[in-house]
Amino acid sequence: MKAKEAKLLDFLRTAPQLVIPIYQRLYSWSLKECEQLWDDIIRCGKDESNNGHFIGSVVYIEHGLYSVTSQSPLLIIDGQQRVTTASLLIAALAEAVGQDEFIEGFNQEQLRGFYLTNPLLSGEKRYKLVLSQTDNATLRAIVDRKSQPEAYSIRIKENFEFFQDKLKNKELQETVCKGLNKLIVVDISLQRGYDNPQLIFESMNSTGKKLSHADLIRNYILMGLDNERQTELYNDYWRKMELLFGQEAYSEQFDFFMRHYLTVKTGEIPKVDDVYETFKQHFYRSKQSVDSVVADIYQYAVYYCAIVLGVEKDKKLKEVFQDIRELRMDVAYPLILELYNDYQGEKLQHSEFVTVLRLIESYVFRRAVCAIPTNSMNKTFAGLSKSFKKDRYLESVQAAFMMLPSYRRFPNDDEFKREITHRDLYNFRSRSYWLKKFENFNHKERVHVDEYTIEHIMPQCDNNVEKVPLVWQKTLGTEWQRVWETWRHTIGNLTLTGYNSEYSNKSFTEKRDMDGGFKHSPLRLNEGLSIVENWDEPAIQARAKTMAEKASIVWPSVDLSVEVLNTYKSEDEISRSYSIDDHPHLAKEQVSVLFEVFRKAVLALDPCVSEVFLKLYIAYKSEVNFVDVIPQAKRILLSLNIPISELEDPRGLSRDVTKLGRWGNGDVEIAFENKEDLPYIMALVTQAFERQMES
Repeated sequence: MKAKEAKLLDFLRTAPQLVIPIYQRLYSWSLKECEQLWDDIIRCGKDESNNGHFIGSVVYIEHGLYSVTSQSPLLIIDGQQRVTTASLLIAALAEAVGQDEFIEGFNQEQLRGFYLTNPLLSGEKRYKLVLSQTDNATLRAIVDRKSQPEAYSIRIKENFEFFQDKLKNKELQETVCKGLNKLIVVDISLQRGYDNPQLIFESMNSTGKKLSHADLIRNYILMGLDNERQTELYNDYWRKMELLFGQEAYSEQFDFFMRHYLTVKTGEIPKVDDVYETFKQHFYRSKQSVDSVVADIYQYAVYYCAIVLGVEKDKKLKEVFQDIRELRMDVAYPLILELYNDYQGEKLQHSEFVTVLRLIESYVFRRAVCAIPTNSMNKTFAGLSKSFKKDRYLESVQAAFMMLPSYRRFPNDDEFKREITHRDLYNFRSRSYWLKKFENFNHKERVHVDEYTIEHIMPQCDNNVEKVPLVWQKTLGTEWQRVWETWRHTIGNLTLTGYNSEYSNKSFTEKRDMDGGFKHSPLRLNEGLSIVENWDEPAIQARAKTMAEKASIVWPSVDLSVEVLNTYKSEDEISRSYSIDDHPHLAKEQVSVLFEVFRKAVLALDPCVSEVFLKLYIAYKSEVNFVDVIPQAKRILLSLNIPISELEDPRGLSRDVTKLGRWGNGDVEIAFENKEDLPYIMALVTQAFERQMES
């Protein structure tokens, strides 16, 4: 490797041709980076005492060790963004200055002949800079001063026009010439077969616009191959992926796709910043050929674009994927990708695939409605398929969902219906999603919900300036304020309409009977409103109950018989079934009273808390035990799963049992003997619970 400092313009002038290898990313600098470069050029152009401004390095490689005096094209390994942006600025400057020459060497002919073209050559060799794909056609049109191709590079065109606009200010043109002349790069040449381009490329990825993990992965795969193999693999797979995603989606989505892909392949979720390193480890451990790895990535990219970008051709799957996107189920994408691959491999039939997708959708929506913590849901989906049995696919998926414990649970119908009647669904993150699902469930003639607005049957704002009770407030009675605050944003009070402005704060009967009112609405969500006489709390509750029943059908639960479910459990899980009867101390009145008040308080902490009777104690857990109850003759002993050093216990009721034998799982032991101590005891238990939830 040889490195030396050089003026950027000298580098461009003496280089015979700069070529961006086919595996390099497309040009990606945005207006933000162009603005920064422009500001740097203007600043050093105005500062007579500034002799140079460093903008980064340009790393390139050719056959053998060389300098820029050689006549072979230079393959740029790092520095594409800076060189391309400088070329766009030079092209705009040449156009702006014309035959004016503010300083020597900066008229139009010289700018074009020195830095943009090789004027004495023809064909491909005529151009100083050769980009890839759409970028190259767009840059070439700029250099040749021709109209842009139909499929042009948005970034190239946008940034060139940015510099054109800036250079309309004639007073700045001389400053730009001076500033350009002061730009300095580190000119680094590599020797093929001696220097490792990939390692150097990674170590120098610290200036300019940071490379995406997708860029690094593509370069890692292709950089070490000869040019013919690079071109073959790129055209057969990677270019197809770029076209499949589209220019904008590729830059925005591909890193996310690779993270989901690696989750499928490794069973672990890579950290956002570790995707590239995780891929290298996966590639090394898989011991697969480059061809098979790239082909596999491409296949999963096809699945991903069908799911996320809406390019699925199957009508039924396209509909499901649209609902999944609207519900924003990104955490489930690794599982869905794996399912899609099994569907393509005919391990999963079309109808089963749709059913499983709807089950996943139902799981996510029910949990959101029931406000169950989502912090572990990505891990749930990442590892769920380990329990699937591919010879009875659908049933095993259903069993896997039914067996999810505690805060990973699939909410049952009772919990879901109870919560959905009271949940604020107006401020719900995906309110158009659930309204659309309700309206279009089992309906072939789909209604476009986006064409309607959400209507609060009982107005969401009282807008009562004069503080004289409005008709709808009188209908609610003396407690109208409580009813309004409790029910206004809930499912019983929400619907769709095309007459939102006409409805305003009118009474229910006016909304019902007016032209376009509920009585004449063709929408399913408004069914039954025509026969309601008064819109009061009982009416809202009745409609909420009806809609909750329908919701349990729209978003179905999973229900397998005990016999079937037991086939997916281990013998230990089936045989080890204990109950309150296995703890004789709990039959004693004093201990029974203590246990019941404690039990009620612990289960009320959060819906995710579950109770498990074991042989020696009773466990209370979210995912793992946070407190265990050991019944004794006259009291109950509590074992808290928290280090005593982290427990705030002013009364000193706790005892450190870290190095002592005990039946429970915790390091802290507390005796509960008096009902009056329950509030204080629960304050200690809550600390253990919250510690577990935070982790």
